[in-house]
Amino acid sequence: METKRNYVIDFDSTFTQVEALDVLGEISLADAKDKKAKLAELKSLTDRGMEGKLAFRDSLRERLDILEAEEKHLDPLIENLKTRISKSFRRNEEFFRENRDNIYIMSNGFKEFIIPIVAELGIKAEHVFANDFVFDENRKIVGFNTENVLSSNNGKVKQLQSLDLQGDVYVIGDGYTDYEIKAAGLANKFYAFTENVERDKVTEKADHITPSFDEFLYLHKMNKAISYPKNRIKVLLLENVHADAVKIMKEEGYNVQTVAGALDEEELSEQIKDVHVLGIRSKTQLTKKVLENANRLMAVGAFCIGTNQIDLEACLDKGVAVFNAPYSNTRSVVELAIGEIIFLMRNLPDRISEMHKGIWNKSATGSFEVRGKKLGIVGYGNIGAQLSVMAESMGFDVYYYDLVERLALGNATKCSSLDELLQTVDIVTFHVDGRKENKNIIGDRELSLMKDGSYLLNLSRGSVIDIEALHKHISSGKIKGAGIDVFPKEPKTNQEEFVSKLKGLPNVILTPHIGGSTEEAQENIGNFVPGKIIEYINTGGTTNSVNFPNLQLPRLENAHRLIHIHHNKPGIIAHINRILAANDINVVGQHLKTNETIGYVITDINKKYDNDVIKELKGIEGTIRFRVLY
Repeated sequence: METKRNYVIDFDSTFTQVEALDVLGEISLADAKDKKAKLAELKSLTDRGMEGKLAFRDSLRERLDILEAEEKHLDPLIENLKTRISKSFRRNEEFFRENRDNIYIMSNGFKEFIIPIVAELGIKAEHVFANDFVFDENRKIVGFNTENVLSSNNGKVKQLQSLDLQGDVYVIGDGYTDYEIKAAGLANKFYAFTENVERDKVTEKADHITPSFDEFLYLHKMNKAISYPKNRIKVLLLENVHADAVKIMKEEGYNVQTVAGALDEEELSEQIKDVHVLGIRSKTQLTKKVLENANRLMAVGAFCIGTNQIDLEACLDKGVAVFNAPYSNTRSVVELAIGEIIFLMRNLPDRISEMHKGIWNKSATGSFEVRGKKLGIVGYGNIGAQLSVMAESMGFDVYYYDLVERLALGNATKCSSLDELLQTVDIVTFHVDGRKENKNIIGDRELSLMKDGSYLLNLSRGSVIDIEALHKHISSGKIKGAGIDVFPKEPKTNQEEFVSKLKGLPNVILTPHIGGSTEEAQENIGNFVPGKIIEYINTGGTTNSVNFPNLQLPRLENAHRLIHIHHNKPGIIAHINRILAANDINVVGQHLKTNETIGYVITDINKKYDNDVIKELKGIEGTIRFRVLY
């Protein structure tokens, strides 16, 4: 007979993401003049109590004195806490409802707000053991019930002793008082829960550090409510991707590691060996050699627009889906382009430099308005098109050239060739991708075609313009000014020296690849890319993937989802279906999409299947990768 399992779970910073009394302080002290100082003191008392540095009863008494709370503050507190139940607890609601008879909330907090919160996941009120508030005649909170054993030092130990639980006992919490239960011999194991807060004095005492509730369930082979063991997914984020991306992936339950700068090929080849998700920006090169070491890699997030730094074909060969953020920094790049054009046409780079040297050079010579000037846009995609609209509203006559047929916006004029555009306009700005065909599309010949005294901007890819040729034509005066944000060779970190022949040239703006580097753009990217990766891992959906066939999939319900990635060759889907039919497995939904290289088949089946079926599906000739979602 299987031994009964009992789960003793802490409330503050475990069941919820926050300490409830800290949140109560935000409410009760909302109008207090010294609110900030009192909240800081409140948090300090909480941390000292949780780490065992302050006697619990003293900590509780001092905190309630600071709060000056009333009964009327409890309803808004409860509503707030309902929205702040720990993400991994919410994800695994099914576990709490199925095991409600064996789950106990053991907290030094207060029943008045704990019972309504844990009821959200079906936990019994009679299984909540916590303190009670004491109110005065005006319903102000003036203290706590000192007769309640949980108000005393070592209260959790005394309370659990009185329950005399039969069977195994597992304690999950973030505080030193949770560890004391195990230390007293009343629990089989203590799991330090670190999803919301990590306390060194607690984690060093733990039998196991649990970054999410998924980890606990995985260890006990009870991970039913999630489609994949998320806590086992290792994410490596490079180049200071936005903090929102880190937060989103951690909240999803992933094991996230961050690195401030880029990694070179050798370093990344070593680091990527056990990584499931890689996040990079523009400096990191994801080469075929690196991918040869990436045997667990499922997805790559390019936290930028371009993906020329990624070997997309090699990713396809490995069955790795790549996602980027094609629209997130469009506005930022357009604004920089407009700003630089104005600066260059007013010759401001030189005037600013002179002023810093003490030179007063007030003159209108060589300084022009942008109104009525001809702006040429090479690349009429998301950025080029938005720049076209903004530039026209400022009075530019807009011309554009693109290899792809693009509809002109506003009064923009399409040029039939790059040469035609270069010969026509006063300012040329480049907004093209990094494909091989675009390397050095502007060299000595093309620069010679431009009008004398024209201007040039490159905020797209460093490989687009021949720097030697540009240096020559700026030095001769043919090109009167340039704004360059991207370079053929760029430093990997902010500590490396920037080297370029363009340094020191007149009326030249050099910027360190910051076209999309605004807080707004990075926040947009940091929120967009993780969402696509999470969708892919959880559902198999590949919307906005730059290398996989794009499939938007319905939510998986009451079925298993079989994801089969294979080389694009005839007969694969028929082979899959023959295996399923031979094993009398019912297909409840199926989706197929292909590109030139791979086929992507999603098959939803009923839950009755044998593991041998999975082996057969994996063994189909041409299979690149196979996984199952529950």
